[in-house]
Amino acid sequence: MPRKVNKATEALKIGYILFVLFFAFFPLYVMMAVSMKSNEQYIASPWSFNPISTWKWENWGAAWDTVGGYIWNSVFVSVQSTFYTICMVILCAYALARYRFPGRNLVYYGVLASMFLPGTAATLVTVFSLLKNLGLVNSLWALVIMGSVSGQIAGVFLLKQFIEDIPGALFESAQIDGAGHIKQIFHIVLPMSIPVISIAMIMDFLSTWNNVILPLILLRDPQLLTIPVGLMRMEGEYVKDYGELMAGYAISSVPLILLFIFTMRTFVKGLAAGAVKG
Repeated sequence: MPRKVNKATEALKIGYILFVLFFAFFPLYVMMAVSMKSNEQYIASPWSFNPISTWKWENWGAAWDTVGGYIWNSVFVSVQSTFYTICMVILCAYALARYRFPGRNLVYYGVLASMFLPGTAATLVTVFSLLKNLGLVNSLWALVIMGSVSGQIAGVFLLKQFIEDIPGALFESAQIDGAGHIKQIFHIVLPMSIPVISIAMIMDFLSTWNNVILPLILLRDPQLLTIPVGLMRMEGEYVKDYGELMAGYAISSVPLILLFIFTMRTFVKGLAAGAVKG
């Protein structure tokens, strides 16, 4: 017999979902509403849309003129950093998962232990001094390098576990056919690990995109600023134009929204794969 549905329980579940959705989308609603207003309109009615005839479309044009270049800088840094990170993650996870060499567990647990080392804020002086001696201050490549070396631990942890669960017969068959390590990675590891790799890529991309401390300290040229620092510059020292500021936030979120749209299915598959493997 079908299970009897408790209406009170279902109402509570629906109410909880609506509660979460409200707090998820209300800031987005406010951001869009404020982006169409002048400061006077914002002070008069901060929570609602004004009539369409009074919308300040020029806020979006001014915001794009300010943050457009910053977005491309962030895209360059995030894409480059993610690419190099994933390359190193795949090679490291493959070696740790497939080969039994002396000190293997020591290396693996050492990689995991590095998660407990102080973050960027605690080592800022040392990092800045090192990058200065390397001539990388005021260079986007400094951010690429720092993003590449700081986003590998979680990826190695996830991918190593996944590779260990791939049947060893596949690798043995590839070796019999003369496939070396690189061919095994390209023809076995990558096709079967795309969902898990996508999780590591998205995590690293978001971490690099949202990084504000290093760009704020390392970059001197306004044309090289990334989007978080660029948005800080939009706030102004004495006067804030809230319409332009919210429009800038909205424009800067577009790449992340596109990333979510095109990777959502793969990301969900990766989470499901991780749950099954666990």
